[in-house]
Amino acid sequence: MPFEKIGLAIADGIATVTLCDPATMNALSIPLQRELRAALAIVSKDAGVRALVLTSCERAFCSGADFGSMHGGGDETLGQQVGRMMRELANPIVLDLQRLPMPVVAAVNGAAAGAGVSLALAADLVVAARSAYFLLTFLPRLGLVPDLGATWMLPRLVGRARAMGMALLGERLSAEQAVDWGLIWTCVDDDRLLAEAGTLAQRLAAMPRHAVLEARQAFAAAAGNSLEEQLEYEAQRQQALADTPAFQEGVRAFLEKRQPRFD
Repeated sequence: MPFEKIGLAIADGIATVTLCDPATMNALSIPLQRELRAALAIVSKDAGVRALVLTSCERAFCSGADFGSMHGGGDETLGQQVGRMMRELANPIVLDLQRLPMPVVAAVNGAAAGAGVSLALAADLVVAARSAYFLLTFLPRLGLVPDLGATWMLPRLVGRARAMGMALLGERLSAEQAVDWGLIWTCVDDDRLLAEAGTLAQRLAAMPRHAVLEARQAFAAAAGNSLEEQLEYEAQRQQALADTPAFQEGVRAFLEKRQPRFD
């Protein structure tokens, strides 16, 4: 399908999805969300893609919800419409990103506000421009709870105290502070952002294809397991993975003192 609100480019095994609706600071309008889901579906089915970079154009990464398009109508109240669209469109985007069969790097080039924070954190690695910032305005300005997984992700990344502070106070968190808190992987000078994201994507693309899936599943399991249960989980996965061609190539490369070459 033709895209108007986003860009999709694929080259050398790296897919780049760019949010590009500068008039709304890349707000999550219904058209943009639909295009984003369509692009992710294309990427997920392309066997040649080994990593994805999610970024945006202009001065913002994503300003969150598109308030200009919110209105009740017909048999639905505004709240009913919001809930339905979240279940049908917005929430699935977060799951789409988490379920992609390749690693995702979010390159946050400017403001990530509201649901834009959640969109960035749905990636496997987040790199931000030094001028970027993260902002949750749901509670102090709108009387709403953070959404698109923010209440699930933030306490796991930065702890309950900082998650509550971000939610209740609605203060900007700079890219450098986000690194210090462990919210994101790194921040770089603005003019280096895309180059750094590309370098990370290339490194991830060189890994065994199943590596990111195994990492996601292992950390997800750890969230609900006791230490004893997680030790057993790890033993089971190592037992299975030690018989794969990827592990055998890794061992050969180690013994031959060279970089491994994975299919």
